[in-house]
Amino acid sequence: MKAKILAAAMLAFTLAGMAMQASAASKTLTVGVRDDIMHFGYLNPSTGKYYGLEIDLAEKLAEKLGYDKVEYVTVAPDNRKDTLLNGDVDCLIAAYSVSETRLENFDFSPGYYTDYSNIMVEKSSMIESMSDLVGKRIGALAGVNTAPKLKQKMIELGLITEEDVKGTELVSMESYSDVSVALEEGTVDAVCMDGCIARAYMEDDRAILEETIGEETYAVATQKDSELSAPVAEAVRQLLDDGTIDALIEKWS
Repeated sequence: MKAKILAAAMLAFTLAGMAMQASAASKTLTVGVRDDIMHFGYLNPSTGKYYGLEIDLAEKLAEKLGYDKVEYVTVAPDNRKDTLLNGDVDCLIAAYSVSETRLENFDFSPGYYTDYSNIMVEKSSMIESMSDLVGKRIGALAGVNTAPKLKQKMIELGLITEEDVKGTELVSMESYSDVSVALEEGTVDAVCMDGCIARAYMEDDRAILEETIGEETYAVATQKDSELSAPVAEAVRQLLDDGTIDALIEKWS
């Protein structure tokens, strides 16, 4: 009798697993991605296709979860939070770093990439350290963590205070291409952005300061306490453990 019960339970478990896989395979995993970061998430305007580390990661993640199709939705720093909160995407793989405030709204997988925020300048600017930024205009993308972190770093170094920024101005811009053009045209003296993004906009006449602003850990974000959170976290963990993510980083570095 016990053997029959055990066999029946095993059969039910197997059928349930098959049903879940079939259900996943019949659906599309909708992923919010960036379209403006070379080697991470970039939409080729000529082909209409997305390329980069995070695009490949989305494909691997969907495969692990049993989905047979991925749909990409372009998100930007100023709308990606609402895109996920509103359920327009199932998850974000969009250079989205983990922070205490974001953990209040979302669940995050284990981190798949660690980076540092950097300051990039034109070599002709003669800016060589963070102390040279006092009184300067510094461009940054709207809706990202880098500008607030830069201000806090300068306060910690005693370069400015909350009450007196000594003429230092942080200028918010809508896209990384706008930030890059502003640096080239001299409408800003320096720009701050994550290292992987800064490298994509590096040119022979530009330099990245040795001082970093802070560490950023990119992870896959899902809705808080959603049914997808645990499977996504486990799938990313497996992709880390088996070397898949390291191989993707090497591919796109």
